[in-house]
Amino acid sequence: MTQKNPKLCSRANVYTQVPDGGWGWAVAISFFFVEVFTYGIIKSFGVFFNDLMDSFDESNSKISWIISICVFVLTFTAPLSTVLSNRFGHRMVVMAGGLLISTGMVAASFSQRVYHMYISIGVISGLGYCFSFLPTVTILSQYFDKRRSVVTAVASTGECFAVFAFAPAITALKEHIGWRYSLLFVGLLQLNIVVCGALLRPITIQGPESPKAITHEPRREVQYMLENEKTRTSIDSIDSGVELTTSPKNVPSQANTEQEARAEQQQTLVAGPKHSPKETPLLDFSILKERSFICYALFGLFATLGFFAPSLYIIPLGISLGIDRDRAAFLLSTMAIAEVFGRIGAGFVLNREPIRKIYIELICVILLTVSLFAFTFATEFWGLMSCSVFFGIMVGTIGGTHIPLLAEDDVVGIEKMSSAAGVYVFIQSISGLAGPPLAGLLVDQSKIYSRAFYSCAAGMSLAAVCLALVRPCKKGLCQHPHSGGNQTDSHHRKALQDIPEDFLEMDLGKCEHRVHMKMDPV
Repeated sequence: MTQKNPKLCSRANVYTQVPDGGWGWAVAISFFFVEVFTYGIIKSFGVFFNDLMDSFDESNSKISWIISICVFVLTFTAPLSTVLSNRFGHRMVVMAGGLLISTGMVAASFSQRVYHMYISIGVISGLGYCFSFLPTVTILSQYFDKRRSVVTAVASTGECFAVFAFAPAITALKEHIGWRYSLLFVGLLQLNIVVCGALLRPITIQGPESPKAITHEPRREVQYMLENEKTRTSIDSIDSGVELTTSPKNVPSQANTEQEARAEQQQTLVAGPKHSPKETPLLDFSILKERSFICYALFGLFATLGFFAPSLYIIPLGISLGIDRDRAAFLLSTMAIAEVFGRIGAGFVLNREPIRKIYIELICVILLTVSLFAFTFATEFWGLMSCSVFFGIMVGTIGGTHIPLLAEDDVVGIEKMSSAAGVYVFIQSISGLAGPPLAGLLVDQSKIYSRAFYSCAAGMSLAAVCLALVRPCKKGLCQHPHSGGNQTDSHHRKALQDIPEDFLEMDLGKCEHRVHMKMDPV
């Protein structure tokens, strides 16, 4: 199934089919730690908020723009990440992304103004996050087929464990060395992404070589095929006295050489044509012509509205309801742990065969919408705790599977996975930038934090509608039926397929017999 390579981690792994393991396990471990040092750090950055507000003497909204810009750059530059990955390979792009992330974080530790962090963390690190995350999840999907859902889901739990572990660890570290040195330490820790990127060995899937039994077809059958090709215009004119000389015993000896050459050529054609390698485009925009991908991209656009806002506003919502700050912070930790179980559970469910994964995703999106509406009715700690657990499980099922589902045939398929992921995440950038401010606008106008969850629930409802249209669009149920011309062509092709395999032999034998009858003297 695989061909050995002389240099470890230097050249592409060549497989005859998707390995569903092998070096893919090393790629899965790399993706786990990439999640830890990308989204795990982004979601844990809130521990620096109060220190940054005191140090820069800025409001909460201005400090929150650091992460907003970072997430926007992360998603907006996704097509650039796809182009660079197709041009230079996933490994080089991820390693460059790790360097950018570390550079931005280290530079941010020396910032004297808040706009310095807009550039260092928002732009530089944000670009590095994109270069690190997207190529890793793309190449991981190429190493797995049957196990793709469960492996991706388990590996994506890295950010959940990071949120659970980094928040108390960084808080304790700040008390000893201060926020600047803590941020410097985080930046140096993120250099591990370079090591993870070095493990992303490229993969090449090549079809198995054609067996000799196919390439060396019996000589008599090949001759009959050549005879039929020569005489297909003369058979109909047999009755007019045209004499055929294409049967084996009537062919002149001078034509034997020509027939042998043509027979060898025919053997090559039977074995299968060798297509000349076409240059793969760096970014395949043909996916924008597929209605199924458009619907799925709109699903991602609206679903992003419900991804980030709940984690930002769950603690203020708990405090506004009279819950202690420590217990309110525990709601966020509970949500992160529940997300782990949601990701792993979704992976095992989607790994079962046969199953229509797009429908399972739709059910989870509907349940996630219900959980967002439930937050608005919670009035005490255990009510918010129940909503947080339910939301964490549901957002885990979607967060760990919505990008790998692009590789399914119901959306675009594994061949266009790389370009589709870049365009898909790029479209998400609009909601990533507008989602938190929109929720904050509702809170500012009403002074009620539960209103922030209405915009999330509304966006998730629209996402469910778009997701429900993906498979019908892929199957052509949303298109107008074509004219009868195409039906005639399909009937013609079907009729050609119904011709028996021994048609050539029967046809030539019959024609040869009729020619001999004409040649006999009367």
